[in-house]
Amino acid sequence: MFTGIITGVGRIVAIHDLGRSLHHGKRLTIEAPAGYLDDVGLGDSIALNGACMTVTTFSPENRQFTIDISAESLDKTSGLDQEGPINLEKALRANDRLGGHIVSGHVDGVGRISRFEQIGESWLLCVLAPPTMAKYLAYKGSITINGVSLTVNQVLDLAEGCEVSINLIPHTVQNTALGCLSSGSRVNLEIDTVARYVERMLSAGLVQKDPT
Repeated sequence: MFTGIITGVGRIVAIHDLGRSLHHGKRLTIEAPAGYLDDVGLGDSIALNGACMTVTTFSPENRQFTIDISAESLDKTSGLDQEGPINLEKALRANDRLGGHIVSGHVDGVGRISRFEQIGESWLLCVLAPPTMAKYLAYKGSITINGVSLTVNQVLDLAEGCEVSINLIPHTVQNTALGCLSSGSRVNLEIDTVARYVERMLSAGLVQKDPT
């Protein structure tokens, strides 16, 4: 589990194929900030742009670790198949503060940035989510974008999807990899866990069994 509070901005520095077919995944080498790997061990979970991954090797002296990502995960996420900056968050400990909201590290869909511009001292971020995610997005609700826990300021249902507007304070832009994005960029989205359970509770039992 995670909270959506980014603990470091790393960089994918190398990508290696794990096989020759489209069914094979890739091995990513990530460079982490200084000291970031001091309390990391093999098998630990680290979220990369919101996608929970397992540390397969690590080298604190070189500030690098590797993860293996399957072809399925590559198909269902964005930004994990190219070199560049990436948001990092270590898994939540039982005694940690829940500074954002409960995040599972499972990407529910890939959205597209429709607008990203500075307004005053803050930044306006608008993301077009897939239509299937629309029912889970609400005004003042929570959403995770590339691993960052954010609050939805506006929801607009469109024919091509659901557009959510978010206000980013300068601290968020400066201390995450969101500042490297632009209009048209694809981003990983995760809905609020609470919304997932509410939807299930409302829909369970609607399909009646045939008494015969």
